Amino acid sequence: MKNIPDIHFTAKPLSSGNLQVKFYIHQGQKTSYGYLLTRSDCSEEEILDEIKKRLARRTESRLDLLRFTFKNHWKDDHQFFLYSA
Repeated sequence: MKNIPDIHFTAKPLSSGNLQVKFYIHQGQKTSYGYLLTRSDCSEEEILDEIKKRLARRTESRLDLLRFTFKNHWKDDHQFFLYSA
């Protein structure tokens, strides 16, 4: 059974017209937080979907690194930052 993370976020409009999203992820005993830079016209549902998609991509990339294989789709994501709390 997968443990589905609890995600909360706040959004702040920037002068550039983009949206800075600060999010918190509570998954069991593990808590993380991070930032996402996105378009200003995103709905709350789209923001949540984007966070989940990027978390999944990061997990897949970590698994690829553990197997010592590198795929072309793995690149640094300068619009998504994740930290352990």
